[in-house]
Amino acid sequence: MSQPLRRDFLYGLGSSLGSVAFSALLADAAQADNTSPAKQQPHFPKAKAKHCIFLYMEGGPSHIDTFDPKPKLNQLHLKEFQRAGQEQSAMSSGTRYYVQSPFQFAKHGESGADMCHLWKNLAGVADELCFYRGCKVESVNHPTANYHVNTGNQFGGDPSIGAWVNYGLGTENDDLPGFIVLPELAYPQGGSANWSNGFLSTALQGTPLRSQGSPILDIEPPRGVTREHQRKNLDFLQALNQEHLAAHPEHDDLVARMKNYELAFRMQMEVPKTLQIDDESQATLDRYGVGVEPTDNFGRRCLLARKLVEKGVRFVQVYASTWDSHDYLAKAHGALIPTVDQPIAALIQDLRERGLLDETLIVWMGEFGRTPDNGIRGGGQAYGRDHNPDAMTIWMAGGGCNAGHTIGATDETGATAVENVHHVRDFHITMLRLLGLDDNKLTYFHAGRFKQLSQFGGKTIDDLIA
Repeated sequence: MSQPLRRDFLYGLGSSLGSVAFSALLADAAQADNTSPAKQQPHFPKAKAKHCIFLYMEGGPSHIDTFDPKPKLNQLHLKEFQRAGQEQSAMSSGTRYYVQSPFQFAKHGESGADMCHLWKNLAGVADELCFYRGCKVESVNHPTANYHVNTGNQFGGDPSIGAWVNYGLGTENDDLPGFIVLPELAYPQGGSANWSNGFLSTALQGTPLRSQGSPILDIEPPRGVTREHQRKNLDFLQALNQEHLAAHPEHDDLVARMKNYELAFRMQMEVPKTLQIDDESQATLDRYGVGVEPTDNFGRRCLLARKLVEKGVRFVQVYASTWDSHDYLAKAHGALIPTVDQPIAALIQDLRERGLLDETLIVWMGEFGRTPDNGIRGGGQAYGRDHNPDAMTIWMAGGGCNAGHTIGATDETGATAVENVHHVRDFHITMLRLLGLDDNKLTYFHAGRFKQLSQFGGKTIDDLIA
């Protein structure tokens, strides 16, 4: 049996979308379009969410000091604590101490959502939020934990959530990437592998936009080079590539490369006007906190996320760092929360008013939570919290989530999740479900088996779905 015939036979055995996707690697021109998929029907047509804005708080925000108050810690503050297996930070010398939250908490909205007093604006949209306190992860190291949350694999190399969503749903705008990342000036720990395409087509990877200067390098053609010149050059290159592809159909990367050239050409027209926020009203800019500190940077990126969703971008990831508060918790979190509070509330309100919130899933989370104890003891505000894979708070808004509810719980000190407990893979599956995708069908044949975001399957967290 010839090599192409063997491929047709083996890949035809699969009944999921993975078999169709892998067949795209063959020389069939019609199936080759899957390297940059057109809009596709979801597995669950009744799903509300068509887009996702993933607000990623890199560094691990403390659930205990944001959305999961623990009054018990007020009684235990600076009392000795030791637990077998507890992470030992470089700052601790064996003995650890309970740490109370430096912030005051109150309940907000008809749902009675818990928030520390620094969430002044988010409190106004409390009933739009679905809080989840039952998630657990595995790694306590930032790079591996980031990979785990973003790709389902602690060691990286696999496709990110955005790439899977882009693969499963396709694009609604042929002139923009389906997956766009809005990092801060510095990339998160683990770098661009956090938004990698992994073993999927390179056309599905996240496209990062720079936070300073030109959002994309070389977006403008060189001086003296007109659109007509570029078009002629691309047509000539396309003809050469098509000839090579006909002779070497096994070179599947060439299909993606050809499509990326064309997308880059279209992006030169679309990106500048999409990323322009000067056309927004002053009231909108003020709402997001654009032009004032400390909200300008994150506010611009939240506003841009809304504009990108309006343009049909499937998945937008917005990073805020760093929440890694091993010491001086009051100062660190006290400075970080005001930078994101107003922009996030504005994003939710803006999407609601434009009729986009129901079809846009917003997710807020970091790579893990924080411990109720710390290795530092002393006066003032020196103490903080260490990494905690056993407890964290995630919240969602829009997109068919169970808004106005708090699901799951942690123990009385916030050390571990104890109610409605699920591994992060189940949260991944739930995100896909809200976007109309079935993790067991969203597969791709690679390295001898059909692979999926959850790695080996799991189940939805039904209580998070309205």
